[in-house]
Amino acid sequence: MAEHCFIKVLESSSVSPPPGSVPTTSVPLTFFDTMWITCRHMKGLFLYEFPFPPSHFIQNTLPDLKTSLSLALQQFFPFAGHLRLPQPPHRPYIHYENGDSVPFLVAESTTPAEFNHLIGRDPAPLRVDELRRFVPELPTPPNGDGVYQQQPLMAIQVTIFPNVGVSIGFTFSHVAADGRAFSHFTKSWAAICKSKGDSTFVNSSPPDYSRDLIQDPHGIWSIFLEQMNEAKKHSTGMSISPTDKVRVSPVFTKSQVETLKKWIAGKFVEENEKDEPRLSTFVVITAFIWVCLIKLHQSNNKTMDDHGTYVLLFQADCRDRLRLPASYFGNCLKPCIVTVKASEISAGNGVLMAAKAIGNAIKGLEKEPMKGAESWMSRVKQVTDEGQYRVAIAGSPKLRIYETDFGFGRPIKKDVVHISSRSSISMAETPDEQGGVELGLALPLAEILKFNSILQQGLLIHS
Repeated sequence: MAEHCFIKVLESSSVSPPPGSVPTTSVPLTFFDTMWITCRHMKGLFLYEFPFPPSHFIQNTLPDLKTSLSLALQQFFPFAGHLRLPQPPHRPYIHYENGDSVPFLVAESTTPAEFNHLIGRDPAPLRVDELRRFVPELPTPPNGDGVYQQQPLMAIQVTIFPNVGVSIGFTFSHVAADGRAFSHFTKSWAAICKSKGDSTFVNSSPPDYSRDLIQDPHGIWSIFLEQMNEAKKHSTGMSISPTDKVRVSPVFTKSQVETLKKWIAGKFVEENEKDEPRLSTFVVITAFIWVCLIKLHQSNNKTMDDHGTYVLLFQADCRDRLRLPASYFGNCLKPCIVTVKASEISAGNGVLMAAKAIGNAIKGLEKEPMKGAESWMSRVKQVTDEGQYRVAIAGSPKLRIYETDFGFGRPIKKDVVHISSRSSISMAETPDEQGGVELGLALPLAEILKFNSILQQGLLIHS
């Protein structure tokens, strides 16, 4: 493993939109946003090759990064603002006023070789804890005026690995944005930076904050808020404890994805299924990795019987389904819960059964995207409290995160740092092949060989 890395802080500042460019603005939370108020902060890390000394970066690149961030925040101002939580029954909202800013930390790694370790060129396992020093913490919430509590929404950290690379780490509150909205921000910032401050190079529409597009005649946001306040009374906090888990990043080539699709489609034909199978890349890869993790769980828990149930959680983007603009900024995710019986996985066609269940959930979403919305949070809490083995999928290859180019090339690696348990998986496209899929998860070091064996055997069986 690479020598233990330390970082030294070179600059601690903050970046605001250009003075006077954004009026004082309050953006109310919809029920889509309210679901995430108590969620753990999102942490992402982009790693770029940058074969120059720190002085070159500080003199030639850092000014462009900060200027372009300021211009991007002119459009994406909620990230510079605060979440305000007034006393019930008042509605939470995001508030921005002139002078609000995003904390911006610049650091230098004392061990440049750590960069190769972070991007996977070093064969030594990458511990989950090693990633955390390259993403910032959100500052301590400022005091409100007694009428509301306040929470900051974003912080950014740039770390220089001398003569090797640069990382850009983000920590942000999910209540401000989902993955699609966050990707909109990062790509806009990158495009402005690459063009040396020319916002006309942004290839997307400005963010749309039209909260009245989300219909909520029954006040679902208030139901969710009440449920969260009740849950907080029994919460022990959301601090992240140290872990000995290591990162695993399985990669599926386009050829492997297509092979899985053909295998599942063939099984549908064999079983004379009447319904058209849903064989998107998301469905087949999620089904496959879910079954791999179930088999790993079964191998570690011999007492699991065939009457048990396995649970999958994923979030479905509802923008298109609700006919919202693609640039709608905020959250627009529906939690989807899929279950399969242990007996179905053990029967030999586990990937087929998982794909059916996931595909059916998506079909139901398309027919009635808002069905049972008032019970979404309680249903998720129910499956969480029941203690069933569950896996959660976050992200999508459709977000095209590897297209985030600030002017020094595309990222060579992207990590979702807050993924720190075997039950959470991130999903993205591969950086070097269209149609491939890259996953990210964390496992105990002792289980890595077993997991890799299950995964490789699965690919052979389903080829």
